[in-house]
Amino acid sequence: MDDLFLQARNVAAAADANSAAHYLPIVLQLVVAIVIVVLMMVGTHLLGPKRKTADKLKNFESGIPSVGDARHPMAIKYFLVAILFVLFDVEVIFFYPYAVNFRALGWEGFSAVLAFVALFLVGFIYIIKKGALHWEE
Repeated sequence: MDDLFLQARNVAAAADANSAAHYLPIVLQLVVAIVIVVLMMVGTHLLGPKRKTADKLKNFESGIPSVGDARHPMAIKYFLVAILFVLFDVEVIFFYPYAVNFRALGWEGFSAVLAFVALFLVGFIYIIKKGALHWEE
């Protein structure tokens, strides 16, 4: 009987630990952040200057007079290299936890890292074969 009572009390304590009341500080912080952002945006819109002259509406870039249209087409290669850089850069970040814990992970961790590197190299070879990094046509 006592064991059943203890189990029921443990279940009740676990349910209490996951109650919505524990998330109240997070919700309040989120609400305060949203209110501050809205107040700042409304405040700057209401209190900011409203004089729109031709000089203020003109495009300005580092003190250099603008020439031509900014809407000229760019080569997709630039964006492809940028996306590939971010992709492979983020993958390299996953090596840090292994480097910190390599002794604790043992041979199982080493085999997992080898599989990760193999997958990484397969992706890199695929990109090379597709010519994604070849700039000259």
